Amino acid sequence: MEGLNLRIIDANLNRLREGLRVLEDIFRYIHDDFKTASTIKNLRHKTKLDIHKELLSSRDALNDVLKPTTSSEAKRDDLNSVMIANFKRTQESARVLEEILKLSNSKKAEEFKALRYELYELEKNLI
Repeated sequence: MEGLNLRIIDANLNRLREGLRVLEDIFRYIHDDFKTASTIKNLRHKTKLDIHKELLSSRDALNDVLKPTTSSEAKRDDLNSVMIANFKRTQESARVLEEILKLSNSKKAEEFKALRYELYELEKNLI
C-alpha cells in the first residue's frame, strides 16, 4: 500500500473509532443503555486492520493542513447535536475507508461498507 493511502487510512480509522467511542460513551454513561452501548462497542472492534506499524509510520499529525478547528466544529448545541455530528463523522470515515481500500483489499472495503450501513440504521433508530 502506498504511503499516502496509509495516511488516509490512519486518519479515517482514528476518526471512525473516536466517533464510535463518543457515541458508545453517551449510551453507556448518560443513557445507561447496555444494548446500544454494546452494539456500538462491537462496531468499534470491527475497525481493526493488521497494519498498525505501517499506519503509525505514515502518520503526520503535526503537518495536517486542516488541523485547526473550524467554527462549525467548535460548538455543539446539545447532546443530540453531539450524537448527530459523531454519526456523520463515523459514516463519512467508513466511506473513505471503503473507497481507499478498494485499491488494495476489496474484502476489507466491503466490511467498511457494511459497517457504514449499520451506522445509517443505528442513526435512524437512535436520533
